[in-house]
Amino acid sequence: MHTIEPFYNWIEAYSASEDERSPLYGAENSESEYTHTIYGYYIHPQWDDIDSETLFIKILYADYNEGYGIIEMIGEWNDTLNNDIMTLKRNILDLMMGEGINHFILIGENVFNFHGSDDAYYEEWFEEVEDGWIAAIGFQEFVVREMQQFHLDYYINFGGDLDKIPWRTLTPPRLYHLVDSLIQRRLGP
Repeated sequence: MHTIEPFYNWIEAYSASEDERSPLYGAENSESEYTHTIYGYYIHPQWDDIDSETLFIKILYADYNEGYGIIEMIGEWNDTLNNDIMTLKRNILDLMMGEGINHFILIGENVFNFHGSDDAYYEEWFEEVEDGWIAAIGFQEFVVREMQQFHLDYYINFGGDLDKIPWRTLTPPRLYHLVDSLIQRRLGP
């Protein structure tokens, strides 16, 4: 797992550690010293710690004018043991929403397991984005099935055309507008 790096092609356009409005402002990541582990396996030092033992993130992009954020994740999303959604919500999402972000794109290619619990924090998050939305792209099929068992598809858009997006080839604004158009099409007139 130590070789899996967060996507870095947008770093020239945005860095959460340099963004004064970001919950990760001032975060320092080593270029070479591996300090964080998930179940005893070191992860790349560029992933950001959110105070979870099993889930780490990288805020790849935030646009406060358009009101969207793109977050890449790695690890195990474990609500059963660690209440990761509460940790993510309180330490990252609430702060981003406080800055006007109400559209979230979660990239989950490196989320290797999901263990659900109740959906209270998902429901709270969904209600707080008001006219916005939450979209998940790139999550592995078995992770999506686990999320569906806990009815998270009531709150998070995933599957279908969202999983076909070649997000790495797009700019952040193009990705946002593409995801937005797909979600608007789902919502209908």
